[in-house]
Amino acid sequence: METCDYCKNYRETPREQEELKTLVSRVNRVKGQVEGIRSMLEENRYCGDILIQISAAESALRSLSYLILEEHLGTCVTEKIMSGDKDIIKETVELVKKLK
Repeated sequence: METCDYCKNYRETPREQEELKTLVSRVNRVKGQVEGIRSMLEENRYCGDILIQISAAESALRSLSYLILEEHLGTCVTEKIMSGDKDIIKETVELVKKLK
């Protein structure tokens, strides 16, 4: 992939169509949950019900992040380690820290 000077640090992960479809489907589900939360707020729904929906959306995002982390470990990280690039370990640890 060709990049410009501005975006020279852009990286990509090629994904199979079926995997991409699954990930996008999960994102769309989270998007629907967030839109539902907005509607609940606009309808002045009960706080407890809104909090349950927020928790469900957070859980769905966390699940998506774990899927992507698993993919990252199995592809990008593995390839970098096999090529002798040990810096990927520090980068991966920083990514895991951000998944709290």
